[in-house]
Amino acid sequence: MSSHDTDLDTPTAVTVRCQNNRSVSVRLCVCSRPDEDRVQYAVEASAPGLTIRVDEVVSWNWGADLAPFLEGLAVDFRGWDGQRVWQTNDRDLNVSAVFRSGGHVGLTWTLRPWRSAAGGWEASVTTWLDAGEQMSALAMDVRRFLTQQDGGRD
Repeated sequence: MSSHDTDLDTPTAVTVRCQNNRSVSVRLCVCSRPDEDRVQYAVEASAPGLTIRVDEVVSWNWGADLAPFLEGLAVDFRGWDGQRVWQTNDRDLNVSAVFRSGGHVGLTWTLRPWRSAAGGWEASVTTWLDAGEQMSALAMDVRRFLTQQDGGRD
């Protein structure tokens, strides 16, 4: 489920909490718009024994960012077969989605900064949401977050 850190119109962060284990979460924050073609933000993920953050995740405004991916999942609330995957062009953020019986969507958020650097790392957390209202609310929150005109600040 997503939640706002501020008012409904311009969230400065979007937090996704796993409905099965509230200590597992992903947070999109520190949004800025360096130019009209891209949005830059940070992604934080946490689970018992794990806290990670990737700064400077970039989404390009070409209609293939995270918001349309999540909106497509919300539209298909009755389910789908297999896995659906979205990733940034730099592949520092990857989100895969699976549908399970009972109307639940598992979103696995994989962060991998410094992909080409020696000593780079990768970590994943999975958040489970209801396919209907929770997915729709998350998609709407992410769209608002990524389309802020002035960019939110933490």
